Amino acid sequence: MNKEEVLSLAKEVCHIERESIEQLCNKIDKSFLDAIDIILNCNGRVIITGMGKSGLIGRKIAATLSSTGTPSLFLHPAEGIHGDLGMVTGKDIVIAISYSGENPELLTILPILKRMGVKIIAMTGNLSSTLSTFSDVVLDINVKKEACPYNIVPTSSTTVTLVLGDAIAICLLKLRNFKPQDFAILHPGGALGRSLITRVCDLMHKGEENPVVFLETIVKDALFEISKKGLGAVSVIDRSGVLKGIITDGDIRRKIEIDDMFLSRRVEEVMTKKPIYIHEKRLATEALKMLQDKNINLLPVVDDNLKVTGMIHLHDILKAGIV
Repeated sequence: MNKEEVLSLAKEVCHIERESIEQLCNKIDKSFLDAIDIILNCNGRVIITGMGKSGLIGRKIAATLSSTGTPSLFLHPAEGIHGDLGMVTGKDIVIAISYSGENPELLTILPILKRMGVKIIAMTGNLSSTLSTFSDVVLDINVKKEACPYNIVPTSSTTVTLVLGDAIAICLLKLRNFKPQDFAILHPGGALGRSLITRVCDLMHKGEENPVVFLETIVKDALFEISKKGLGAVSVIDRSGVLKGIITDGDIRRKIEIDDMFLSRRVEEVMTKKPIYIHEKRLATEALKMLQDKNINLLPVVDDNLKVTGMIHLHDILKAGIV
């Protein structure tokens, strides 16, 4: 094959699989609603099972369900007949995936599942299969053609199965009123999870690390505070701790060149009044957006009473992996 033929074949694969997904859309009907009802009314977990490529897709569906508020596990049929059926309880429901609906390992565990009183949702391309007859609900994943040129390798059919699993998961997500905050709790280790739960107060410099000076402080002493804390600025507060202004090392460098008395002036005379600030309970992603929008590097952090509780720097947010 030359390069043009390779590109043509790749596009044909995309075209065939896209058509298969469009066909799936026309098959989402009452059976889909029945499957959703069964899962919503389940007091246990969703057990996904399937062999080979179907099993691999099943693992992804189980992972997506678990991460969006529907506890789910994957059961390998071959391992199931050698003891792993012990993970299934009568409160669970099973989604069994087999394009042919006649996989031997899968069929072996179906009678046991039925004896346990487990409801079974089938994903199959054969509505007359043994799997279909054992199931309470059958979801059709039949495709007109695999993307493989020999119509053998599971391609379109596995894509359709994956999309159908995503459709189930997202519908359940909405029906359960699953929020981004819930997603973050289940994904604390990932960048997305961190961005949904990390607040300014988690990253800000506070206590002895927080650079602050009073209104009556002279600029020279404010400069010492900036150098000591190493953040490039100080928040200016009144005696009750309320934010009144900010002064940066850049401000000092620019003004000292034109004002011989600048270092001996009071901070309140030269500070930037009404500075941009952020509340300590706001998300770190909000602080990042404010910094980027205003093209600045740091923000004073305040509480409900506008009292300064810290300072957050752009580097703190980026270092935490917040994007």
